[in-house]
Amino acid sequence: MTSQTTVESCSASVRRQNILNYVRDRGGAQIDELAGRFVASRMTIHRDLQVLSERGVVCRVYGGVTTPPKVFSEGSVAQRSNRAVEAKQAIAILAESLVQEGDIIALDDSTTSRFLSERLTDRSALTVVTNSMGTANLFAAKPNVNLLLLGGRYNMLFDAFFGTLCEQAAASLRVNTLFMSVAAIRGMTAYHQEQDIIKAKQALMNISDRKVLLVDSTKFGVITLNRFSELTEFDVVITDSGLEKDVEHTLRSAGINLKIAEISTARLGGSTAAQERNP
Repeated sequence: MTSQTTVESCSASVRRQNILNYVRDRGGAQIDELAGRFVASRMTIHRDLQVLSERGVVCRVYGGVTTPPKVFSEGSVAQRSNRAVEAKQAIAILAESLVQEGDIIALDDSTTSRFLSERLTDRSALTVVTNSMGTANLFAAKPNVNLLLLGGRYNMLFDAFFGTLCEQAAASLRVNTLFMSVAAIRGMTAYHQEQDIIKAKQALMNISDRKVLLVDSTKFGVITLNRFSELTEFDVVITDSGLEKDVEHTLRSAGINLKIAEISTARLGGSTAAQERNP
């Protein structure tokens, strides 16, 4: 692939993401409208919409596109912290049981990881690697925690650091267990809408002996743009008891090490050992 081809490919990727954002904001758009908005030919827009349609993030209609009913829309970290709270709390309780004293763990920028962080602040010995400013702040005043905050370019929306510096810093380390989340699950594949975030998550995946995916049940069947990884790349997948039975069966049949956290027990503040639903 020539450098010119690479630049053109990157340009097309950026344009398609911008088209998707535009369509999401308005619920739909016409081809002529998109051609004018993004200064591109109708043929180019047709090709872009075909790619987006094949990925399931838009629906083709006569003369344009609309958003499908379950397209994921990411918000700020504050907005995400208020979504599926009981499910995330239940997942965090179950995930806590996988952390041993003296462990070196990595926590990504997700709000589900932050719920887990809140349960780990009183551990007597722990090393925490993270690119999340919010998560780092939870551990900053804890003398029992050895905190390593990955630097890079700060993103206020996600309250976290991303970019080349973040990825390079991660590459110099090694951790026992990574706890992370994603924006969406479709079939056996995890997705996220932001390429910079995907790169940071992948950097953390590369340095981890054990990879644990924390993903609440509302994210299954949801659509977003960029493929991140297959679920088989994770050693453990933890979700909540809101997961549909047929999806649970499909995952277990595929060999996924699936753990189901009971939301009802989390509401009652039950013990960690009581949280997992038996398959």
